[in-house]
Amino acid sequence: MGVSDQVLTGERADLLASLQRHRDFLRQTVAGLDDEQAARRSTASELCLGGLIKHVAGTEHRWMRFAVGGAAAMQSEPIDWAGQFRMTEGETLAGLLAEFDRVAAETDALVATLDLDAAHPLPSAPWFEPGASWTVRRVLLHLIAETAQHAGHADIIRESIDGAKTMG
Repeated sequence: MGVSDQVLTGERADLLASLQRHRDFLRQTVAGLDDEQAARRSTASELCLGGLIKHVAGTEHRWMRFAVGGAAAMQSEPIDWAGQFRMTEGETLAGLLAEFDRVAAETDALVATLDLDAAHPLPSAPWFEPGASWTVRRVLLHLIAETAQHAGHADIIRESIDGAKTMG
């Protein structure tokens, strides 16, 4: 039985179900939008809906690299800190959603195989406690929180664009 054929139960199933719920909220928030709407800044924030999809996918990808290989793996790819929150020339909402789905499938497959108790020291950053380590479980909890937070941001941005509300 391959990883894609496995039925997860217990903690792994709960973690992935929670993460998937918030991914679905984010995906639902952008349903029916065109590229111009997805790229539009509709609040005082620099955020746009396409940028949030892009950021959440990139964040999930980087944190799962950390879960597998630690800080060095997480930091092995460059990050466009400003560009990760907006749609850049040539990007489409469909393309960003396809990457979002690809990353989600990769994460789901990894969760089936990784030791949730395995831990790695966090990278050096002002927002992390020096010398702290995170388990794979903590990484997943962080991804759930990150995705949920940005799904809420997306809901506000969408309401500002056309009055639609995902969560209310």
